[in-house]
Amino acid sequence: MRQLMDKCISGLRWLIISAAIGLIGGTASALFLFGLEEVTSTREHLPWLLWLLPLGGALISWLYAAYGSSAAKGNNLIIEQAYGDQAHIRVPFRMAPLVLLGTWTTHLFGGSAGREGTAVQLGGSLAEQVGARMKLSPQQRSMLLQCGISAGFGSVFGTPLAGAVFAVELLAAHRSFRSRFIALLPSLIAGWTGDFVTRAWGIRHIQYSLGQLPSFSLQLLAQIVAASILFGAAALLFSELTHVLKQRFAAWIPNAPLRAFAGGFVIIALVYIVGTRDYLGLSLPLLTHSFDEAVSPAAFALKTLFTSITLGAGFQGGEVTPLFVIGSALGSALAGLFHVSVPLLAGIGLVSVFSGAANTPFACFIMGLELFGTEGAVYLFIGCMISYACSGHARIYRSQRYGWVKASLPWVRNKSSDQTVDKQRQRTIG
Repeated sequence: MRQLMDKCISGLRWLIISAAIGLIGGTASALFLFGLEEVTSTREHLPWLLWLLPLGGALISWLYAAYGSSAAKGNNLIIEQAYGDQAHIRVPFRMAPLVLLGTWTTHLFGGSAGREGTAVQLGGSLAEQVGARMKLSPQQRSMLLQCGISAGFGSVFGTPLAGAVFAVELLAAHRSFRSRFIALLPSLIAGWTGDFVTRAWGIRHIQYSLGQLPSFSLQLLAQIVAASILFGAAALLFSELTHVLKQRFAAWIPNAPLRAFAGGFVIIALVYIVGTRDYLGLSLPLLTHSFDEAVSPAAFALKTLFTSITLGAGFQGGEVTPLFVIGSALGSALAGLFHVSVPLLAGIGLVSVFSGAANTPFACFIMGLELFGTEGAVYLFIGCMISYACSGHARIYRSQRYGWVKASLPWVRNKSSDQTVDKQRQRTIG
């Protein structure tokens, strides 16, 4: 009886904690999204702001160098703490205002970046503050951070169920099945609460549709499989290009503010070379256009280049929304090539490229269901799984460890120099 009472009290305690993190994370996401909309509108009405991109990047990089400390590691710090790799290091509160200001600055002046990284860091750092004075075990601390990730991710995209699964799946490599199951319920509560609070603050999310689904045929299935393989390749390209550019920029220009300053001028030059500003900021108009009609095959490549240079030079922002745009643009272009439904392949591409880059196929599949409904579930599932398998050693979060399934693939095992299958098995079982 005593044990039952203790379990009930513990469950109630985590219910309250998860809801509190969702409340805080959802409010932070609402503030962030409101500000993001304002700075984007300002940039569009004042095109000359693009010329201040080098100065804005230099300023934010200086702030991170001077005051950021461990917060400069961004999402990778959240993941490392959730793994329990450096238990003596706390996720600092300063991460929240720094990433908020940094991302707003990037979008105000025209950097090509996303919003998920900011939401995850906001949720993770605020969750850490909630648990700072609580006596938590490493497993409980990991659960707390997962609640923060779920609240941030679910509220910024309006996909609470996907947010919860994303938080658990992102860290799946170091947990047993039982641990993952236990962590899922608090993450769900935090994700749903965060989404509810964000919507209560008046934030609305863009709605997309897969359109009228074509009748099933073996030809259509083969075309979706072929497209999904290319989605995996696009995920690998984005991940590796961004990582290589970060290394190259750091080697060429060791000083972080100067690095961002130079990167800003590269973005300005690219704008005038390609003759359009479609690839700045979130590029949501391009995303919407990808669902309306087939776009040029160059669109996904240019969005990849703009975003990889922006993030590689040290600007703040996430990767996920650009991956949505890259995936939908590639899917739209392939639809024109294959002569199939444009919104169908654009929708599959939207979630599939993200699946391959983040190594979270189940979360991306669920996100597809939340965004598009269940009618195209089979096609969305095929896209997410094949892209995940074909993206090789792609990782937009370098601290993430591959799950046992992906680590067992020969083309991943050979490329993953910092991980071995034996270690993955130990982490998964343990």
